[in-house]
Amino acid sequence: MKPATIRDVARHAQVSVASVSRALNGSDTVTQETRKRILESAEALQYVPHSGARSLSTSKTNTLGIILPDLYGEFFSELIRGMDLAAREHGYHLIVSSSHDDADGAAAAIRSMRGRVDGLFVLSPQIDSANLATAMAGRLPVVLMHGGAAESTLPSIVVDNNGGARAGVDHLLATGCRSIAHIAGPAGNLEAEARLAGYLEAMAEAGLEPHVVEGDFNQGSGHASARALMAASRRFDGVFCGNDMMAIGALLAFQEAGVRCPEDVAVVGFDDVPIAALVRPGLTTLRIRIAETGRRALQRLVGQIEAAQAGREATASSSACEVVRPELVIRTSTRASVSTTRAADGRPSGVTASAQGENQDG
Repeated sequence: MKPATIRDVARHAQVSVASVSRALNGSDTVTQETRKRILESAEALQYVPHSGARSLSTSKTNTLGIILPDLYGEFFSELIRGMDLAAREHGYHLIVSSSHDDADGAAAAIRSMRGRVDGLFVLSPQIDSANLATAMAGRLPVVLMHGGAAESTLPSIVVDNNGGARAGVDHLLATGCRSIAHIAGPAGNLEAEARLAGYLEAMAEAGLEPHVVEGDFNQGSGHASARALMAASRRFDGVFCGNDMMAIGALLAFQEAGVRCPEDVAVVGFDDVPIAALVRPGLTTLRIRIAETGRRALQRLVGQIEAAQAGREATASSSACEVVRPELVIRTSTRASVSTTRAADGRPSGVTASAQGENQDG
């Protein structure tokens, strides 16, 4: 099919070519109603600005777009680090943008990159943002990473959040914990919801009553949630946190209150960000090898681009959904297991007893 031109967009939106140009360039001389109609027409026609179309027909831009929900925190810095290492190996540069964790932000970020990049990597914790990214990317090669990516028809990477959460709770059970709370991530976040579901399933299988406090995937919310747990009438001997930053905040709150870890309460995180091995006590967590996941995502995106430019179908390995299985790493925030725990994929497995100073590979 012949690529859409700016004139096609103008005809579709029933405006002048000049109006289309002004709208796509962000000029404030176009009314909101007209701008909306033009953007909808551009998306419907999968229009790529001419400079990008020209570069695609002659040579690569050698630039890849990375859209993340946030640019704050160790998780995203590690993910970008892995991507940057792989990008340099393949001769690419990165443009990184934030969607600010909402669909409108994702749309704006994608619009800003069309015509400037050879492919897009989109990490979207909300399904509406992921669907929007799929629709707006047009003919650009795309790799998705989000909690619902397993159901996507696009090339994707998904963490087994449910299985990882179950493995984390199983470890707490194996160390003797019987009153286990969960500090969850924000509502509406697919990864947070999958980790919550895994916690609830593991607690139900053990015949134990769950207790959930909602956090926001940051250290401050973990600190506040731990204080709420200490103020509750029920005593908890274990806490499974939806990510490491909330777990680190919880550890600090317990230390400030004179609550010993792991003697009084054991704490498990999720992700294995670099600082998890450096805090005291060292944080037991579910490792997903963040930098390596970023590297792998970038390699798959490059595979898609090279296949498209060669006029051939992408290989099965670069177009399928790839599942990352978290690995339980035991440090001193929990006691040693007294029984075999379940791996993230549900199979009986040994766990990694990590030295406190150990860090994950890049």
